Amino acid sequence: FGHVRGAFTGSDRDRKGLFREATEGTILLDEIGEMPQRMQAGLLRVLQEKVVRPVGSAREEPVDTRVIAATHRDLGRMVEQSAFREDLYYRLNVILVRVPPLRERLDDVPVLIDHFLGIFAARYSRERRSVSRAALKRLMAFHWPGNVRQLENVLLNAWVLSDRRELEIEDFELPDTTRRVAETVDARPGRAGQSAERPVVTSLDSHRATERERILEALAASNWNRVKAAKLVGMPRRTFYRRLKEYGIQ
Repeated sequence: FGHVRGAFTGSDRDRKGLFREATEGTILLDEIGEMPQRMQAGLLRVLQEKVVRPVGSAREEPVDTRVIAATHRDLGRMVEQSAFREDLYYRLNVILVRVPPLRERLDDVPVLIDHFLGIFAARYSRERRSVSRAALKRLMAFHWPGNVRQLENVLLNAWVLSDRRELEIEDFELPDTTRRVAETVDARPGRAGQSAERPVVTSLDSHRATERERILEALAASNWNRVKAAKLVGMPRRTFYRRLKEYGIQ
């Protein structure tokens, strides 16, 4: 929100603050779910009144700033737990854009790889590198629990430690993608909650086939209640309904 000169020790000049600097532009508030409640109250006032009062000033300054707020937290649940202001939540929640985890958009992996390799080459003033077809296949088979940031770090590690122009499978440090994992949904009567081993996906097609099977199992286990089935597979309702349409599940 800025401050005026002399507002506190060391404030030797006026500062506009981010909201006034971004007037007629856009400000991104990253990880909004981590904002202390006292600051939430101040932000709510800015969004409602479209004014800020710099620290140490008796005058309010007008602002006209578009706000984009990002978070990995479930703000709706935080509201229920009184950890996030309900009025601020509804003030921010005008247009909701959900960015799916990387494992749900594996088609983006080649594009992101190309993007990051270009950044690394420019950052370190070195020749641009590429990724072999076999290595790309393995990277697209991984489930990326750390999302795009993990992909960037894995690429950078391989880029720094390898002296080859084309990065190969052995240049990438990833857990073994051939391991088997337990699934806890079983559609057969009397078998719910029992585990059945299933291999981790090894390609985009097998990922989609496995996801479709999981959705069908969840629907059967929930007596085709789509809301309950979405919870069983741990998928937001919008994404779940979109998957039903994509996979032709009626």
